[in-house]
Amino acid sequence: MKKLILSPGNRLTLIFQTSDSTSEQQRHVGFSGAYEAVGFCSKCVFDIPEGRVLSPGYPHPTPPSVSCNYIISVKPGFTVTLNFTDKFHIYSVDTEQGPSCSHHWLKVIVPGREPTKLCGAKRPGVISTDSNIVRLEYHTDEHGLSNGWSLDYSTRKVQCSQPGDVVNGRVNPILTEYFHGDRAHVTCDPGYRLMTNCQNLNTFSAQCQINGQWDRPMPECQSTLIDCGEPEPLLNGGVTLLSGFQNQHCSVIQYHCNEPFYSLSGGGNVTFTCEANGKWKSSHKSDVTPTCIPVCGQPTERIYIFERIIGGSNAPKNTIPWQVMLSIDGGRGGGMVIADRWILTAASILSNQGVEAPVNTIRIFMGGNNARTDLVPHVNVSSIHLHPQYNNPHNLNYDNDIALIKLQDPITFHARVMPICLPADGAAYNDGVMGLVSGFGLDIISDRSILTNKLKYVPVPLVNQETCIASITLKKEEMGENRVPNLTNNMFCAGFPEGGKDSCTGDSGGPLALIENGHFWAAGVVSWGVDCGKPGTYGVYTKVVNYLDWINKTMREN
Repeated sequence: MKKLILSPGNRLTLIFQTSDSTSEQQRHVGFSGAYEAVGFCSKCVFDIPEGRVLSPGYPHPTPPSVSCNYIISVKPGFTVTLNFTDKFHIYSVDTEQGPSCSHHWLKVIVPGREPTKLCGAKRPGVISTDSNIVRLEYHTDEHGLSNGWSLDYSTRKVQCSQPGDVVNGRVNPILTEYFHGDRAHVTCDPGYRLMTNCQNLNTFSAQCQINGQWDRPMPECQSTLIDCGEPEPLLNGGVTLLSGFQNQHCSVIQYHCNEPFYSLSGGGNVTFTCEANGKWKSSHKSDVTPTCIPVCGQPTERIYIFERIIGGSNAPKNTIPWQVMLSIDGGRGGGMVIADRWILTAASILSNQGVEAPVNTIRIFMGGNNARTDLVPHVNVSSIHLHPQYNNPHNLNYDNDIALIKLQDPITFHARVMPICLPADGAAYNDGVMGLVSGFGLDIISDRSILTNKLKYVPVPLVNQETCIASITLKKEEMGENRVPNLTNNMFCAGFPEGGKDSCTGDSGGPLALIENGHFWAAGVVSWGVDCGKPGTYGVYTKVVNYLDWINKTMREN
């Protein structure tokens, strides 16, 4: 008769024993048998809503060198919860950091989570997986002994959050819990309409999905009478209606600036939507109207080539729109527009022997290339601000020769009047770089200096400081030490060694502009010079980059 023997582990030892006392007649002929390996993990896939999972041989200890994989896989829309029973023991090694699962372990693997490794004698308790699929990997080796474990698993439908209240509307049905497959319907009170993202809806229904999220966000019940009113006007810009009607709810507008003379601060387009609270809100949920900032240093017409023309050339229309002409008690000077209410110029033309020119004696003209025919009527001056360290009572100390003029009314920029950029902090003044000097000063014709009514420009190269010092030293030797001003680090020189092109009387206060990345910037203010346009002499300019802090502080505080 055949007899089946099942070993408790993955090893079975047979001991065959005989005895010498066995008689000849009772001798056995022996035995034969067959063995078959039967898997420890007899059931590895669990697909019913609830069940029990046991370690191999449970409640007996687990055999050594076991590797079992269990998969709990239930229908989508359900989540699995594991509940370990009290009898739990998986061999571990005690360390300072706690039990180490280096030899035996049970690994709980949930999609989208870090796997959890279990061992020791402490019952893990209840584990909510929030998933319909869980994999268990159980491993033992030759070290130690695990007494085993068991767990019961259960499932429940995926739950969604409460849809919440809809103002001026109702949600049906009202349930204490919403599970996968449940629907929530929304209707609005009379006088209100269903809307999502400013789209009208006839009906609305949302369904709880298998991921625990509603398939669409709850709508709003909006009044049919919401009106945000006229949007705030934009100085130097305008408003365009992109969609909607008469500033009603969900109307969308876009602010724009008067290009190319202004651009929106921050760049890009700014749209505002009329929201349910009757206010215009930007795409960033701000109700602050954007600002149009002036575009600097980009005239609508360009001087592309700095030609070497003796004595300068007439400036083409709209090429130097920041140029201004100052008339101060009958005298003439230059300046440049740097902001809608600020002119940058030289302190030396606003002060005579230490006395500031009265505001009512200063007239400022801009917007044209001909002093007789093109310039717009003069603008009124509010205040003048000489650099506090400018001190030149005898016309021999032009250090800090820089000043600001504040206008009474802001300028609206257009092709004929635009600001020049201020230099960037730390801007470079490289020897030999061509700059553009402009003004309504003296022109040299047939060796005669005459006052010009036409805006002139001349390209001049920046000169090495040592070369300029040598030139001034030579002039001091020729004319006398006390008849030629000193050169300081707040100044730089520009011009050609052969002369012929220079800034002259009447140009003082005007700009020397450099160009970088398509933008002209104010590198210098025409300050002083000796023997205008003569060989071996150079024009001297106030170095604007040295005064950025003072310029910005003065404009900010005034």
